[in-house]
Amino acid sequence: MDAVRCIAFVWLLGGCSDSEFVADDYLYLGDLYDVTIRRDVRGVPHVLGESNNDAAFGFGYAQGEDNWQLIEDAMPVYRGNSGLFVGQDGAATDFLVHWLGLWETLEQNYRWDLSPQMRAYVEAYADGLNFYAATHPEIVDTRVLPITGQDVVAGFMVRHLLFYGFQNTVQELLEDERQRTISTVIRPRGPKTLELPQSEPLIDEPDVLKQPPPEIMMMGVPVGSNAFAIAPKVSDEAMTRIAINSHQPTTGPVAWYEAHIKSAEGLNVMGGVFPGSPVIHVGFTESLAWAATVNSPDLVDVYVLEINPDNDNQYRLDGQWRDFEVKEIELKLRLWGFVPWTVTREGLRSVHGPVLRTDHGTYAVRYAGMGELRQVEQWYRMNLAKDFLDWKEAMRMMSFASFNFVYADKQGNIMYLHNSLTPKRDVRYDWSLYLPGDDSTLIWKEHLGFSQLPQVVNPDSGFVLSANQTPFNVTAGDDNPKESAFTPEHGFQQDMTNRAQRGLELFQQYGPTISAEEFSAIKHDKFYSPNTYYIAYIQTVLDQELADPLLVKAQRVLGQWDLGTGLTNRGAALGTCFLREAVEAKDLAAEDSDALVAMLKTCAQNLQQAFAQLDPEWGLVNRHVRGEVNLPIAGGPDILRAVYGSGLEEDGFLTNVAGDGLYYLVAWDADGQLSVQGVHQYGSATLDEASLHFADQAADFVNEVLHPPLFEEAALQENLLRAYRPGEELSISR
Repeated sequence: MDAVRCIAFVWLLGGCSDSEFVADDYLYLGDLYDVTIRRDVRGVPHVLGESNNDAAFGFGYAQGEDNWQLIEDAMPVYRGNSGLFVGQDGAATDFLVHWLGLWETLEQNYRWDLSPQMRAYVEAYADGLNFYAATHPEIVDTRVLPITGQDVVAGFMVRHLLFYGFQNTVQELLEDERQRTISTVIRPRGPKTLELPQSEPLIDEPDVLKQPPPEIMMMGVPVGSNAFAIAPKVSDEAMTRIAINSHQPTTGPVAWYEAHIKSAEGLNVMGGVFPGSPVIHVGFTESLAWAATVNSPDLVDVYVLEINPDNDNQYRLDGQWRDFEVKEIELKLRLWGFVPWTVTREGLRSVHGPVLRTDHGTYAVRYAGMGELRQVEQWYRMNLAKDFLDWKEAMRMMSFASFNFVYADKQGNIMYLHNSLTPKRDVRYDWSLYLPGDDSTLIWKEHLGFSQLPQVVNPDSGFVLSANQTPFNVTAGDDNPKESAFTPEHGFQQDMTNRAQRGLELFQQYGPTISAEEFSAIKHDKFYSPNTYYIAYIQTVLDQELADPLLVKAQRVLGQWDLGTGLTNRGAALGTCFLREAVEAKDLAAEDSDALVAMLKTCAQNLQQAFAQLDPEWGLVNRHVRGEVNLPIAGGPDILRAVYGSGLEEDGFLTNVAGDGLYYLVAWDADGQLSVQGVHQYGSATLDEASLHFADQAADFVNEVLHPPLFEEAALQENLLRAYRPGEELSISR
């Protein structure tokens, strides 16, 4: 913090910072680790350590160079004190962190649940971040320092909750009225109802918690992902291939950052990572590769509690009144950036889980992953895996609450896994509703085991595809997991995305064998399938008799659209707008012509205002923007070439904000020789607009030009830009 800011804080608050971070006290860390950061010609860090922990230290330092502000901004969120930094906007997520007791879990279990090797690795990574801060004191906020291994682990705990949508349940409970009925026994006993008294609201003045948690938006809940693989027997060249294509925001704390971590101890992995993480999330090694997509199993249950009318801190369970665990949650804020304010909230817990009081009832929440902090260790074991057996052993840790995975390796193995901590629930109840909270037999304690999850290994079809769809339609015919093997209370999703529908059709179209060009064509396909369920919305508006001249024109453009999203397509601007509006409207029936016509009119008016026509070429509308770079880009929402744009009303065009980012096409030949092609949406310089690497890959990205990521040592040496130890840059002549 600079002197002026410090003086202001001293005057207003009576102190400058609670931090005990003194930069000089952390400079010795650079002497503890043996690591070199090699930057290739695209600025991507290839971190080489003597040991795995050395590499972790260097990886932390390199991320500090490229991502410091993102990492610094995230720390208060993970700690539950972001209100001190961003005011009321941080209160909701601060409450969530404390209400769930994430830090109680960390303090009790960090030492015992993580292996000594894992703790040493994350603490070495934190040392790298702290060493970066110590060597760059002019650009860091010491209030967030030092960063600890527990902070790093907390980031995984928070992100995992948001990725499977835990926050949606909290928002639902904070609505003005109860959103779901209470499930009664379906079989074999008769119906049972539960009448609940009204209780005091959770929220009073100042009203900082009714708003949706802003961190949910900051974390950028993804809109989808693609992953698919083929076995040698369906490849024209007898190659094993995998497409790694997770969809994230193009910028921010969960945008993909590319890196390579290597050590003499055996770690050697490259791929995509979120800033602040010490491990690769999706990527490849010499021997294997994996991709992840988001899934949406039912992992959160709400129990409606009966409160003792004589003691509102008691609830009924099995015919007896039980005491809540009660604590005070202090939410510390700085209003307008400098006025201190503390809001105290009630924190309740029952044997079910954390509890919320609202105007319409008192609810306990039980969710997958309660008390789990080993996510980072599972990623680490995946990074270290040498073969299929190692990788599956890592997956058997089952610390991830959700995510689908697609796997491939140089031995020709491929796999699809619908990973989830799916609870073992009482089959008598409808678990899509709320549950009666007075019956302890409904408080599940176990989840399905690894072998019980929907999965496909080396199918006869020779391919698997995951694009956020139901796990029962990921390959061809009988190779799919059998839905009949699972009961409704497991809560597996049933829906199909366009990307899944279209991808499966393309595998059938290109079969029985698939060339390298066809594999790439599937990844970059730019069409909606006519069999995608929401295409029916188009037919509904085409069937209407319309009098408004603007709507008549829009109807004609929509009727001539071929469902494509290429750069010169003249129906894509109106068509993608209309479909996106229709899909985002919850529970919209295809027969709801009035609502659909109104959506079409809104899209038509926006295009008319921005382009004075309803059928501009898609490349004029859909843009990939990075600083001064502004390029046309093909693809669209829920397209295999996924591009999600926003800002038409403000900018006069759509700016790509999510979808395809860093992606790879990975392959092994019959001899096990690895080949990789990939591209990043912008470049390795996440935040530095002055860097040559701020947007140096943007043109290749929009033109779908992929390049080798320089994973092999010889290729890296031929394309080495510079190499240096953390804190001490060394010039390299080429």
